[in-house]
Amino acid sequence: MRLRVLGVLGALLAILVAVLCVVLLQSVSRAATQDLQFSRLDSLNRFVQLAMEAEAESDHDRLLTEMRSYSRLFGEGIVVRVGNEVLDTGELDATDPAVARALRNAGVNLAHTELPTVNPFGTGSELLSRPFGNSSQVLGAVVLEVNPQTARQKVLAGWLAVVGTALVATVILVGLAWWVTTWVLRPIHRLNVAVQEFASTGTPKRLPEDGPPELRQLQRSFSSMSAVVTESLEAQRELIAETSHQLRNPIAALRLRVDLLKLKLGNSAPEAIEAVEHELGSVERLLASVLRLASAEHRASERAAHQDAGTGLETYATIDPVEVLTEEFDRVCSRARALDTPLRMKVADGADLRLSCNGFELAQMVGELLANALKYAHGAPVDLALENRDGQVLITVRDRGPGLGPEELKNAGRRFWRGSEHRSIEGTGLGLTIVGRLAEANRGTLELAAAAGGGLLATLRFPAADSSPEPKGQA
Repeated sequence: MRLRVLGVLGALLAILVAVLCVVLLQSVSRAATQDLQFSRLDSLNRFVQLAMEAEAESDHDRLLTEMRSYSRLFGEGIVVRVGNEVLDTGELDATDPAVARALRNAGVNLAHTELPTVNPFGTGSELLSRPFGNSSQVLGAVVLEVNPQTARQKVLAGWLAVVGTALVATVILVGLAWWVTTWVLRPIHRLNVAVQEFASTGTPKRLPEDGPPELRQLQRSFSSMSAVVTESLEAQRELIAETSHQLRNPIAALRLRVDLLKLKLGNSAPEAIEAVEHELGSVERLLASVLRLASAEHRASERAAHQDAGTGLETYATIDPVEVLTEEFDRVCSRARALDTPLRMKVADGADLRLSCNGFELAQMVGELLANALKYAHGAPVDLALENRDGQVLITVRDRGPGLGPEELKNAGRRFWRGSEHRSIEGTGLGLTIVGRLAEANRGTLELAAAAGGGLLATLRFPAADSSPEPKGQA
C-alpha cells in the first residue's frame, strides 16, 4: 500500500516539478533573448544614425570605420545600403539570399527587430534590419548579424542549473512524501497486523499512538475494543467451565438418588428409572466433554499468545510418543476385544519419532481418536500408526467404518456437530473439537480425510523435535 500511495504522490510531484521546470527553462531563454536583443538593437540604432549622417554628408569613411571596429570586436557582420552604395564588413555578404531579402524588405520600409527565443542547442546566426530615410522616402537600410552563441551558452548554463535544482527538489519532495506516507500508513499497517493477531490469538494488544489524530483515535478505539472482547471471551469461557463444574454436584446428587432408588426397588425398578439413568450418563459425559473442551481452548489460547510473544512451546520437554501410544493402545485393547474389533499398532523402524509436546494431552488426543474409531468401526480393523515423514511426526488412526463425505469432513471439527447418519450413536459431538484444539496448543494439527477403501483417516501432525538440549518443563 505504501508503494502504491508513494507512486501516486511521486507521479503528481514529478508532474508538478516538470511543469515548473519547463516554465523556468522558458523564462531563462526569454531573459537571455531579451538581453541579447536589447544589446543588438542599440547597436543597430547606432549604425542607423551613422548611416543617416553619412548620407547627409556624403562621407562614408567614418561609417565604414565604425562598422569594421564593431565586426572585429563582436565577430558579427554588418551590411549598410546608403543610396546606391552597399557597404559590408565581417563575414556578412550583401549577395547572401537572407541579407538580400532583408534589404528588399527594408527598401519597402519593413523592419525586422525581433530575435527568436534563444535555444542552447541551436546553430547559425540571426539577422536584424532597419530602414532609414526621411518622411517621404527610404534612403537606405542597415542589416546587422547577431551571433547568439554566447547567449546560448548562458542559456545552457541556466538550464543545467534549473534541471539540477529540479532533480534535487524532486529527491527532497519524494523523501518528504515517503516520510508523510510512512507517518500516515505505519499506524494503519500496525493496526492491520494487530487485527490479524487478535483474530488468530484472541490476545489483546495495546497499540502505540502515533500518526494523524484520526488514526490515534482509531488505535485507542481498537485497544479498548480488543480488551473488552478478550475480557468477554474469557468471561464466557470461565462461565462455561464453572457452570459445567457446578452442575456436576447436583448431577452427582441426582445420580446418588437414582442409585439409592434402584437399590430400594430392586428388580422391580421401572424402565423409567433406567431411562433416567441413561440420560444422566449422557449429561455426565457431556459435562466432562465441555470441561475438557474449555481446558483445550484455554491451552490453545495460551499457546497462541506465547507464539505471538515469540516464546513458542519451550516449556515442554522432548518426549518419545511411542510410550504414550503404547499405553493408550493397551488401555483401549480390552474395549476393542469386547466390541470384536481388531486393533493394530505400527511404529516406523529406525526413525527419530521424538517431539515437543505435553505427554498427558497427547494421550488424551490419541485416546479420543481411538475411542471415536471404535465407536464407528462396526467390528472392522482399526490401525494406529506412528512415523516420521519429511521432518514431521505423524500419528494416524484409520478405521473402516462408514466414514464421512466431503461436506461432513468440513464440519467434523465444529462443536456439537454430528453426522446425520450417526445421530443414533451415543456421543457429544465434541471429541474431534477437543483433539483439534489440543493439537493447536501443542504446535500441531488434526487432519481428517476419507481413507482409501472406506472409513476415516485421522492424522495428528507435529513438527519433529530438534537435536537441541531438552528444556525443562512439563512432560
